[in-house]
Amino acid sequence: MTRLIPFILLTTYLLLSGKAVRAELPDTLARPRKWASQERFLVRVRSMFIATDNKPGLTDSYALGMGIGLGYQTPRLFGHLQLRGSAFFSGNLVSSDLALRDPLTNQPNRYEVGLFNLQNPGSHALITRLEELNAQYHFGERSVITVGRQLPRSPFINGQDGRLSPTFAEGVKIEWDELGQTKIQAEYWWRMAPRSTIGWHSIGESIGLYPVGVDAMGKPSQYAGYTTSAGIVQLGITHKRGPITWQFWDTHVLNVFNVAYARADAALPVGTDRQVVVGLQLARECTVGTGGNSEVMQAYSPPGNRSTVVSGRIGYQQAKWAAFLNATHITGEGRFLMPREWGREPFYTFLMRERNEGFGNVTATGINLFYTPVRRLKLEASVGYLALPDVKDYRLNKYGMPSHVQTNLNVTYQFAGFLNGFDGQFLWVHKWAVGSTYNTDKYVFNKVDMNQLNVVLNYKL
Repeated sequence: MTRLIPFILLTTYLLLSGKAVRAELPDTLARPRKWASQERFLVRVRSMFIATDNKPGLTDSYALGMGIGLGYQTPRLFGHLQLRGSAFFSGNLVSSDLALRDPLTNQPNRYEVGLFNLQNPGSHALITRLEELNAQYHFGERSVITVGRQLPRSPFINGQDGRLSPTFAEGVKIEWDELGQTKIQAEYWWRMAPRSTIGWHSIGESIGLYPVGVDAMGKPSQYAGYTTSAGIVQLGITHKRGPITWQFWDTHVLNVFNVAYARADAALPVGTDRQVVVGLQLARECTVGTGGNSEVMQAYSPPGNRSTVVSGRIGYQQAKWAAFLNATHITGEGRFLMPREWGREPFYTFLMRERNEGFGNVTATGINLFYTPVRRLKLEASVGYLALPDVKDYRLNKYGMPSHVQTNLNVTYQFAGFLNGFDGQFLWVHKWAVGSTYNTDKYVFNKVDMNQLNVVLNYKL
């Protein structure tokens, strides 16, 4: 804790000085206005508290972490070129013993350790994480090529910012946006920096940094450290036509798997400030090459594995509130696989603190209610039912997760006045089992019959 005191003092100073700079900058700016409008000093501070209350007799955990990100973005040089870089410094302010395994199940910590470094869960040392380092070339009216380390934004490869620092990717991204209603995005990624880890990893190395679950025979999966891939190639097309927005994406992980994804969302007005929302998603996945390794037991995606995912939504929105009914089905052909190190899934039934990845023969349903009583305050209540294969159906249940019901209550607030730039979040999660756990606590610990509290405070300059 004492080693973090200078870090805490620096964070406090930057927060206070940042407010002063924000107040004074428009009147005291000495650089040319055009230059200043493009130049950015990047400061973000994030604190996050997570506490998990498990079934009586199983280990409970808590952790409070804080991080500060510092970066700089140049103005456009020669009219087209911009450079950007950032780093993030974080630390464990106080926590339970995150390296301790639950004595009854021998299972590790699942949630709180994600605030820091999964590869060294017991450490309280200050963590330094290099994040962005890229060059952008702007062309046309709105198009840009970005080369280097950057925050990915696509349906399956994204920042998944649910801890202190998000996931970053290294590669080249081309965004062509010259047709008004159509945008094309092409990407090639060759390295990843998943959240909750430090350092940069090749695509193959990044698969398996998180818990690997079991193989189709129920034995611990062996693909971590043995997956071979030259990179990820992605192509996305987004087109808006009338009230409908269409998306088509293909994610090709060389030598591992391919996912083709289509999505359509429509907002249909039914009166002043009122609309009906309808959405449909379809994903088709199959193994390519060796699935990551010619040795079947070490392949991330076994030969012949394939799955289809269908997800739908219907909802109603007014000025201050919205309600959605969602459903997702994954076929029983095989597991739907997508490395959790790379991002969160885009399906409508997704709820924070749980996913559909790693399962087959799944039917998930859910309801979301949103209410915005004032502009800065947003309230959300969500309930989801996830009907999964039996925990001992290893072919279709990678993580031994029983069928369950999950409830999320989420409150977010953006501060104003002197605290402008701050926003806070309160998230409460409750999960309870409805499928058999065979009176075996390894199917319960950090999975079901649990409560979790998350409190987040952010600041951006």
